[in-house]
Amino acid sequence: MERIAVFPGSFDPFTVGHVSIVTRAKSLFDKIIIAIGQNSGKSSLLTVENRIRLISDVFANDKIITVASYKGLTVDFCKEVNARYLLRGLRTAADFEYERAISQVNKLMLTEIESVFLLTLPEHTPINSTIVRDILVHKGNASKFLPKGIDINNYL
Repeated sequence: MERIAVFPGSFDPFTVGHVSIVTRAKSLFDKIIIAIGQNSGKSSLLTVENRIRLISDVFANDKIITVASYKGLTVDFCKEVNARYLLRGLRTAADFEYERAISQVNKLMLTEIESVFLLTLPEHTPINSTIVRDILVHKGNASKFLPKGIDINNYL
């Protein structure tokens, strides 16, 4: 059976921390789907289409990584794409508590799903999309927090 993982998130924007989690997880799975959850109640910096394009550009030469968007519950998307694993990155103890609760609820809703947690690299611990988005909104230089070779202006 193919080991398919879904890495869900808003990814607004996709950061070096996200790249690191996906890159490090590649040896664990046959396929990783970076899944952009659509939340109509949340204002975004990047459109879903531009987030898909940005992430696709980052992993353009990687055959096991695909990018998709979805609405609704993550476990329903996992069923749709036959994924048995949810990939998540953990930066802090607070992340762990939040992700643990979600993981346990997901397991109750879809018993065959397993959550796999990877710790961020120490240098990525303070980086999150909210902070990077704030830097970008205020016209700051966020390049060190974004994937190498990505000019965010091409996606805004």
